[in-house]
Amino acid sequence: MEKVILTRRIQLIVNSRDKEVIKAHYDRIYEYQRMACKAANMIHTHLFLQDRLKDLVYLTTDTKVRLADAGRQEDGILTTSHMNSIYRTLSSHFLKILPSSTLSNLNQSVYRTYQSNREEYWKGDKSIPNFKKDIPIPFSSRDIRLREEDDGKNFTFTLFKIPFKTYLGRDRSGTRLLLRKIARGEIPLRQSAIQIKKNRLYLLASLEADRQDHALDATRIAEVSLSMEYPLVVKIEREEFRIGSREEFLYRRLSIQASRRRLQMAASYNKGGKGRKKKLKSLENYSDKEKNYIESRLHLYSRKLIDQCIRAGVGTILLVNQSVKEDMAHEDPLLLRNWSYYGLKSKIAYKAKLAGIVIMEE
Repeated sequence: MEKVILTRRIQLIVNSRDKEVIKAHYDRIYEYQRMACKAANMIHTHLFLQDRLKDLVYLTTDTKVRLADAGRQEDGILTTSHMNSIYRTLSSHFLKILPSSTLSNLNQSVYRTYQSNREEYWKGDKSIPNFKKDIPIPFSSRDIRLREEDDGKNFTFTLFKIPFKTYLGRDRSGTRLLLRKIARGEIPLRQSAIQIKKNRLYLLASLEADRQDHALDATRIAEVSLSMEYPLVVKIEREEFRIGSREEFLYRRLSIQASRRRLQMAASYNKGGKGRKKKLKSLENYSDKEKNYIESRLHLYSRKLIDQCIRAGVGTILLVNQSVKEDMAHEDPLLLRNWSYYGLKSKIAYKAKLAGIVIMEE
């Protein structure tokens, strides 16, 4: 059975009741994250520089520019292999701070990202990314071992000599079952990462899962249209379904934006006393409100679409006139800012792949 890579974001807490110990562990993770950010930016810079070394016209004409080990190839300019040259640079700067497995995994992940966008960098269609300070800290699957607690609700593990405990809450997405299978060795954990964002800890667990086995017919096609009036219009043979509505999605999003603007305009009249933080306190609830609402709606719409296709035995989803609609969205600032075509498309593709449904575009 074909495997599918899943990534689940799981909230973590430091498994200790001592406030001083918890603060020390948080400081350590923040330091790791800052160093990982610097390392990732350094990797991208070196990769681009090595690739474009021949464009440095101020070098002598007989300068060798072949990125290969000089000990193995006559015209090579490196003292080691291409990948190892970056790792040795990282080691000289960060090995005393970051674990070697983290440097190795970071080197590999950034290298893959660079290679996938290499042509766009060269053509100038994309700029070299600047990683943010909340970058995930990668680690190998062998670095942790999950242990299920006696109550069967959460899991513990140790990473970077720091004890962690999962916080799964009500767990409506089945994450607890997946972690239990990982702990028992039934599902392999792949290269994952830990992230600290807005003072909250998260485990970004990547794992292999079997593609779901459904009785689907590849010749049975669901025509899906992404429209302004309804986020999704689905046509299966003679039946037509509508998922979501303009009022629910677009108007609600615009309402959140308008509420935030009103609070921003009124902020100058708020009581001060502690400077900017006090005046903008009312805006804190709106910091991620729009983003979270849109994410939840897109997940709901894509989930309803896939469930409908599974019930109808549909094996192929055809996105009708999608390229034309995306071109129209680029011309209309309102659509480009608010309609989230790409986000909905990516979530449909992800869930369809897990269910074994083929995606096509017209």
